[in-house]
Amino acid sequence: MAIKTISLSCLETDLRKTLNECAEFGQTVVVEMPDQRLLAIQPLDPNEDDSMIDELLASNLKFQSLVEKSKAGSRKPFCQDERGVGKGKQPGA
Repeated sequence: MAIKTISLSCLETDLRKTLNECAEFGQTVVVEMPDQRLLAIQPLDPNEDDSMIDELLASNLKFQSLVEKSKAGSRKPFCQDERGVGKGKQPGA
């Protein structure tokens, strides 16, 4: 698996691009924080048996609430403008 190291400012400059590259190419991104700490962002394969989602659901009440709210709500299409940037579709539009 490829690993790419970037600064926090680089991540902040183009977060969407960095996350899309990480997800599409299976690339782990290591972010160098200003205080010398390092954070890793890596894609998860939804077909692999990964316990992270189960652990998150079991231990995080806020996340459980978000999941329930999402299940109860109606689904809206995700639209992109001509630049490829996501935007919400307004009801009745």
